[in-house]
Amino acid sequence: LRICPDIDTIMYTLSGVVNREFGWGVADDSRNMLSMLQRYGEAPWFTLGDKDLATHLLRTQWLREGRRLTDITRQLTTALGIQHPILPMTDDEAPTRVDTAEYGELEFQEYFVRYRWQPVIRKIHYTGAEQANLTPEVCDALQQADAIIVGPSNPWLSIAPILALPQMKEMLLAREIPRVAVTPIINGQAVKGPAAKLMAELGYTVSAESVARYYGDLINGFVVDETDTPLQLSHTRVVSLPTFMQTDEDKVVLAQRVLHWIQGWS
Repeated sequence: LRICPDIDTIMYTLSGVVNREFGWGVADDSRNMLSMLQRYGEAPWFTLGDKDLATHLLRTQWLREGRRLTDITRQLTTALGIQHPILPMTDDEAPTRVDTAEYGELEFQEYFVRYRWQPVIRKIHYTGAEQANLTPEVCDALQQADAIIVGPSNPWLSIAPILALPQMKEMLLAREIPRVAVTPIINGQAVKGPAAKLMAELGYTVSAESVARYYGDLINGFVVDETDTPLQLSHTRVVSLPTFMQTDEDKVVLAQRVLHWIQGWS
C-alpha cells in the first residue's frame, strides 16, 4: 500500500473527518479488516481503519495505473469537499527511514507506529530525495506565493524531507518574501510527538531557538510561543504569539495573527 501520512492527515483534518484523539486516521472508523487478519492468525501492528484503508487502496490502485500522486490527491480532496489545493512535494517515491540504536534501520511508519517512536534515532535517511523532482504545481506555488509559512510540524520528520528535494532550498532562498516558521517547541517541550526526544538524540538543545537556527537562512521570520523566552536572531524577525493550539479556533487565530504580523513588514 502507498501510504502518505502527512497528506492524509491534512486531508482528513481539512475535511473534518480526522480522528482527533490520535491526530491521524478517520474518526469513528471500524476495524473489520484488522479483525479478519487476526482471525487468520496475523498480528497487525499498523492499525488502519476500514475507511482509512479505502484511501490507501484507491491511491495504490491509481498509482499502479500510472496516475500522478498530485492528480490523485486532487481527486481525493475534491471528493472530500476540500476547496484548497494540497500539493505533494513530489510525484516520485521518497520514503523516510531512520537508523535506530535498538533495531537498525526502520521504515518511518514502523518506527512511529509499531515502536511508538521510542527507539533512539542515530540518523535519518531521506531515501530517494536526491533523485526525486519537485512537481510543476509546487514550483508554481512557490513562485507565485506572497508568503511562505512553515507550520509547527516536526522539522526533521515532516519538513526536512521536503527540503531534501533538489532545488527546494534554492527556490525558497530566491523568493524575497516573508518566509516564516512557527515553532513546534514550547518551553523546551514538544506539543505532541517525538520532536523534543528526536532533537536531544540528534544532539540539539531542545528549544525554539534551536529550531530557528536549524532552518537558518531559509527563513526570515520566526514565531515563538508567547510563554517562552523571547528570542533575538540576526537577520530573522521574531514575534511571540500563542502557538499552543487545542481547537480549530486556536488554529485560525494563530494563522490570522501570523498573517497580520507579516503584513506589517516593510
